[in-house]
Amino acid sequence: MRSLVALLALASPALAGVQELWWNLTYVQNVNPDGLFPRRVIGVNGSWPPPPIDISTEDSLLLHAYNSLDTVATLHHHGMFFNSSSWNDGAVGVSECGMPVHGGGNSYSIDIPNSGQWGTYWVHSHASGQYVDGLRAPLVIHPPKEVYSYDEEFTVVLGDWYHDEHSVLIDQFISVADPGGAEPVPNAALIYFAQNGTYLGPMTGTSPQSNSAVGFNENATLPFQPGKTYRLRIVNTSAFAMFYFWIDGHDMTVIEVDGTDIEKYPIDLVTLAVAQRYSILVTARNDTSANWVVHANMDTDMFDTVPDTLNPNVTASITYSDSASLTNLGTIQAYSDVDDIAMAPVASSPAPPEADMTVSLEVSFDTMSDGTNRAMFNLVTYNPPLVPAILSAMTLGGNATVAEAYGPQSFVLNHLDVIDVVVKNNDSGKHPFHLHGHKYWIVERSADYLSTDPSVITTANLSNPLRRDTIQVESGTSATLRFIADNPGVWFFHCHIEWHLEAGLAVQLVEAPLIAQTFAANLPSTLQDNCHAQGLPFSGNAAGKDSTTDLKGITLGPYPQNNGWHWKGIVAMTGCVLTAVIGMLTVVWYSLFGGHITEEEAEADARVALAKKEKRGRFYGIFKSRAT
Repeated sequence: MRSLVALLALASPALAGVQELWWNLTYVQNVNPDGLFPRRVIGVNGSWPPPPIDISTEDSLLLHAYNSLDTVATLHHHGMFFNSSSWNDGAVGVSECGMPVHGGGNSYSIDIPNSGQWGTYWVHSHASGQYVDGLRAPLVIHPPKEVYSYDEEFTVVLGDWYHDEHSVLIDQFISVADPGGAEPVPNAALIYFAQNGTYLGPMTGTSPQSNSAVGFNENATLPFQPGKTYRLRIVNTSAFAMFYFWIDGHDMTVIEVDGTDIEKYPIDLVTLAVAQRYSILVTARNDTSANWVVHANMDTDMFDTVPDTLNPNVTASITYSDSASLTNLGTIQAYSDVDDIAMAPVASSPAPPEADMTVSLEVSFDTMSDGTNRAMFNLVTYNPPLVPAILSAMTLGGNATVAEAYGPQSFVLNHLDVIDVVVKNNDSGKHPFHLHGHKYWIVERSADYLSTDPSVITTANLSNPLRRDTIQVESGTSATLRFIADNPGVWFFHCHIEWHLEAGLAVQLVEAPLIAQTFAANLPSTLQDNCHAQGLPFSGNAAGKDSTTDLKGITLGPYPQNNGWHWKGIVAMTGCVLTAVIGMLTVVWYSLFGGHITEEEAEADARVALAKKEKRGRFYGIFKSRAT
């Protein structure tokens, strides 16, 4: 590990066809991208934001990470397939234990030529909510020849921003003090730009002045030249907020969605749920008389409250001339969402006509038995296993096909089966759902999944539906996502709102585990080493036992509150009823058998009472003062 530390500052290719990066995950102090509040963030090699990654499809990426933080860390290259090597996926509890604190490391190998992928992606932590604290960066993969021609390209990074660290926010969110589950609302929105693996610096002559090496919001600008065509790769790196994006005075055409090239799709407004990516073509104007505003507005409908101090609408700019004035056409009257089911990939890929297996997942939130608010699929909340699921798949032998061995919210998929994941949103909010290790065909959407009216269902053209890895599902609606189980390993499916993931809105898809075992020799030793360093088991079922049923030791629950009769209530009510019955029977018995007094008994009782009174009078009379 010492040799790794010595090379952390280097980022040059060491082998032909392999681009090696060395990332030391570090805290960076007094970072203030919104100009409102300096705070500690998580950066790379002592700087923030982490560097953007640009790479060719002809190269593999080997990212060596070293964890100098005081929390377990991972890196997830969002949208990458990791064919037959899901241990590189970076999801803690699913594909690894994570890099131990203060010195743990891992090397993530992304075999890009094998995956056949290009387009716009991003990298972020998948542990301890670290991407809320800034551990996130864009990842762009360039093919030898792009489908569409353009003169230049820029990456547009959008994100929400918090002034408190994740550890503070998550304790406030999953708490008996927040039984309604109000998510932490961001303190600000951010927009900034990158090109060719470098972030663009701040504008000069703007107010407030920026002392950052990167231009954010009003200090960020895109330099345009008249008549040129630009590709803008837009990435939403938020933990919570969806964004509405548009450019004043310019037309936009969508050409890529989540790494899938699509037929040109003209659009006025791009909506980006958390983790989604779009590429648009923008042709510059033919004059330099004005500069133009770029808008990035957070969707405040997702927030329980909108603080007076929050500015959800941020702007950057397009600059044609330093001397030109800035034209801002203001906000728009109404927002509209992108109709992704109407988009068609350039490379036609028919969806299978029907599924072999359907995983139906109904979304709900509720106050649980422990007083906290949790997220659930099918009334069960997800908890990560002790043993990463991929290591269970590798070490359980024939029992690896038993879903129960991986803990609740685990589904075993047969090799090459056609799988439908049907997401039904029974929550009042919208949710972005991401599948690791695959892109899915969006084959159907229903505007009301509880309705039997066929008119509310929109079915895609199965000859060439859109393929993407992150989809937004609105409240009360459903989406049917189809893919082929052709990538042995274990893959996470979850809501990409960080607060909802940590509240339990996730499942594990265990894909062809017996075939995955044939790749066991390729497992890096650091997987087991990092588990061992944290005192965690690295073989057996979810609890580290050679069993399919004994899960003692893993976290289960909490469970929804029982709105009927609890056993304590039943016991208490039974006691009350028995006491009342005994009391009534006593009164009845006394009136029938013990309540008759003869005249002689009454007279005798009266004499006794008078005698006691007379005696008390003589006794107290000793102390009375006498009249003189």
